[in-house]
Amino acid sequence: MDWLERTNLLFGEKNANKLKQANVLIVGLGGVGAYAAEQLCRAGIGKMTIVDGDVVETTNINRQLPAMVSTIGKLKTEILSERFMDINPQLKLTIINDYINGDKTAELVKSQPFDYIVDAIDTMAPKVFLIYRAMQEGIKLVSSMGAGGKFDPTKIEVVDISKTYNCKLAKLIRKRLRKLGIKKGFKVVFSPEEILKKAIRPEEGQNKKSTVGTISYMPSIFGGFLSSVVIRDLIS
Repeated sequence: MDWLERTNLLFGEKNANKLKQANVLIVGLGGVGAYAAEQLCRAGIGKMTIVDGDVVETTNINRQLPAMVSTIGKLKTEILSERFMDINPQLKLTIINDYINGDKTAELVKSQPFDYIVDAIDTMAPKVFLIYRAMQEGIKLVSSMGAGGKFDPTKIEVVDISKTYNCKLAKLIRKRLRKLGIKKGFKVVFSPEEILKKAIRPEEGQNKKSTVGTISYMPSIFGGFLSSVVIRDLIS
């Protein structure tokens, strides 16, 4: 029996073949990105590149797909690549175990003829660089805004970046992109839900100034929204 039988039943073999021919780049394999990547894999995307430089940490276990006690300290790319190839052995998978920014971002975006880019990066500068380079190259992109501190999945929306509101991350990204001449043109998954002050713990680190509380289901639902945007756009 064809493992994609139920997918083909939903939208037909013609559309399933579109996904099989598609090439998708997913950058960031944390709480959101890993779920988006797996859902794309299970939908039958034929070619994927996954990018992340992180290893699994204990604090990831409450929400991240590759995170278990047995995987602490292991590379997320390696865990997920084994998992994805076990789901679809015919998947053409490229693994990049690295953090990307600056020139690396430009090289990555130009490295293959990508049909779609999924941005699930959780730090500002690399996120803006990836969005900017994708827009410069004319590649479709969907970007995740912050899932941290959010509790109600019914408030999640998919809109153009220009239509986001009440989301601090989206506001900062809009501000930086305006300086680069970009005001609209790509979809984002975001939630306008208010973040409670008690859910934020101030910290001083290289890439962040605070830690935000998270619940198990919100990042995975954000990831589901990302994958749904990609799949629906590819077969439309």
